[in-house]
Amino acid sequence: MAFIKEFKEFAVKGNVIELAVAVIIGGAFGKIVSSLVDDIITPAILTPALKAANLSNLSELVIPGTAIKYGNFISQIISFVIIALALFVFIKAINQFKKKEAAAPTVAPAPSKEEILLTEIRDLLARRPL
Repeated sequence: MAFIKEFKEFAVKGNVIELAVAVIIGGAFGKIVSSLVDDIITPAILTPALKAANLSNLSELVIPGTAIKYGNFISQIISFVIIALALFVFIKAINQFKKKEAAAPTVAPAPSKEEILLTEIRDLLARRPL
């Protein structure tokens, strides 16, 4: 039973749950960025280049006489660079938000009634002649 209890504490810990949420959101964000790259940016950048090479699809870029499709490789490099850039901008924005949050000054709590009374007693004792 101790093993089950330890596992339950581990699985329900905040870090594990936060990690699971981050993985799910990261997967969804990855799909959005992949769609942006595959459906919008890559065609916009490569359409003129493909027309110049008399090709209709990037996968048609092959080394003659081989099965090496360097067009797909180029497409994946472009995807990686754009995804890395998007993540960099996203993380940079989050870090700036955290800095602003951390920079907010914390207000010291007001002294309790006991502290106020003790301060008054101390001040009275300090003013008392010897």
